[in-house]
Amino acid sequence: MFRPMRIAAVALALLAAAISSTRAAEVTFDDTARFLAGMQPSADSPLVALTRDPSWQHHAKFFDGAFAQLEQRQLSTIRSWSDLNLAAPRPTMFYFFSGPDFLYANAFYSKASTYVLGALEPAGAVPDLTRLPRGSVNAALYNVERSLGSILSFSFFITKQMKVDLHANQVNGTLPILYVFLARSGKTIRNVETVALDDKGGVHTGNDNPGPNATRGVRITFAGADGEARTLYYFSTDLSNSGARAAGFLKFCETLGPGNSLLKSASYLLHAGNFTVARDWLLANSATIIQDDSGIPLANYNARQWRFFPFGRYLGPISEFPGRYQERYAELFTRAQPIDFGVGYRWRTHESNLLLSVKIPGSEAAPAAETTSFAEPQPKPRPKRPRPPEPIPPPPGRFFWFR
Repeated sequence: MFRPMRIAAVALALLAAAISSTRAAEVTFDDTARFLAGMQPSADSPLVALTRDPSWQHHAKFFDGAFAQLEQRQLSTIRSWSDLNLAAPRPTMFYFFSGPDFLYANAFYSKASTYVLGALEPAGAVPDLTRLPRGSVNAALYNVERSLGSILSFSFFITKQMKVDLHANQVNGTLPILYVFLARSGKTIRNVETVALDDKGGVHTGNDNPGPNATRGVRITFAGADGEARTLYYFSTDLSNSGARAAGFLKFCETLGPGNSLLKSASYLLHAGNFTVARDWLLANSATIIQDDSGIPLANYNARQWRFFPFGRYLGPISEFPGRYQERYAELFTRAQPIDFGVGYRWRTHESNLLLSVKIPGSEAAPAAETTSFAEPQPKPRPKRPRPPEPIPPPPGRFFWFR
């Protein structure tokens, strides 16, 4: 009598386990991205239950407003500018010192089929959110909001604060931010996998051994509104001279080039002698470079190889980066065309500078001596000019705003 009941109980337990396993498998990458971005996941997703939490609903309302403002204020105008000024974009775009900023990579180069982002921050992980305690999920949503505070307002990440926010709990690294930006950019994530590069630039997945000096990252396959598959690579990599020489990141990038490059709010690292390898690589492997003045100094461009199209206003660096004023850059911008969006450290619309540099086809054989044609003149006294206003954060919102 008891044996059939026991068998039935075991069967029910196995069925429950099977159902649980099936439900866990239904938590897709795309649903996770939409949930983190404050967007409704698919109707049959186990994450739907979590969207009934008031914290998630507050999170969704906040992101709806913030991204709507950003779209109107910057992203739509950047796409229009790119459509007008980039005649024949290459299929690959490179974005060094990017952090997880797919948002602006996509805005400037929306027609790219392969995006390669590289920065110091680790890729991290996004576990199955249905298996985390409810408090951990709410904390993850809050940390995502904090991490995006500066880029939603000023167009760039504040690196020191991002390092804290992106290591706060089980949802960590740049991956959750990439998820949010992909979802809010209207992309559908099809697959996410961890990858590693060996020192020769070879790609390794799964249990492959990439050897010493491996460069770790993620490969995200996604589709836009047109349904075409695209690929986003994000690698945690040291782009200083010693790091770039030891790792295979630049060798990997070379297999995808030449491409289009973006440099924005790059801390003027490419002005320093410790980043010449990355700087020279970009100049050699880019068909176009879009940058603000924190990117490659004008003195390092070969005037016989490049055509320059300045946009906006050059007011010089903000006070955090003294000694980076470029006389030749200022001279170039006396003939700049206006832009109706802000970008870089001087994020206000009428204070931003943007330089589009286009490599002249067949110019790679130009004499090396010509590289000095934009060299800065010897320092000379110049009349004092009023100090441009420094960026001022907007009033506090839901989360803490950073300087």
